[in-house]
Amino acid sequence: MYNLLSTMNKHSTGKTPSKKLIIAIDGPAGAGKSTIASRLARKLDYVNLESGAMYRALALQAIEKDTSFDDEAALMRLAAGSRIQLEPTLGGNRTLLDGKDVSARIRERDVTEAASRVSVHPRIRQWMVERQRAMGANGGIVMEGRDIGTKVFPDADLKIFLDADPVVREQRRMAQQKIQGDVAASVAAELRERDRRDRTRPASPLVAAEDAVVINSTSMTEDEVLAQAEKLAAERLSRRGG
Repeated sequence: MYNLLSTMNKHSTGKTPSKKLIIAIDGPAGAGKSTIASRLARKLDYVNLESGAMYRALALQAIEKDTSFDDEAALMRLAAGSRIQLEPTLGGNRTLLDGKDVSARIRERDVTEAASRVSVHPRIRQWMVERQRAMGANGGIVMEGRDIGTKVFPDADLKIFLDADPVVREQRRMAQQKIQGDVAASVAAELRERDRRDRTRPASPLVAAEDAVVINSTSMTEDEVLAQAEKLAAERLSRRGG
């Protein structure tokens, strides 16, 4: 099961649904997808849907139910019996698992690693894709992940592939998690392994869509990336008369 507790009515822009965009932001870990997607959604008064949170929630369920990350059939049964909810708020999404707020827990290292392993299974990805499409079907969303522009919404109005130098991404991730010392090396290794799995998995590998705008944020500030994304969104809205 899944659900999206939408606050669209509270933050309505007055635009008709046909003039609201579907914006897909993809990219590797540490590229800044979550931050940019969240800020862009607030700027546009859209809902930010973080696909990764759904995989993380399922991974947490697998940890708590002692289900193997490599057993696709068992994970599918687990998914079918789980209630994953995304609750958009002004401060970002809350993630609920069977009614419990797990927003902070799913950011911890063990869940991050588990999510990377759970997400490689084709049937799990298809299960997630179907639910993500339902969530964003009416537009007015910024959805970020690794296969949004290639698999979930191949006809998205705007596709952005956000990338950065691997070393810079590692540094950002460590700064974000306030990691120092001996732990830093293991975090960097985990990020490289996650990159490898994401780019080489048979189901929806991480790759920029052919019509995506690639933004390399290696030497850019967060505000500069956001400004470029805003400009692209404004151009798309202008074409549609939004």
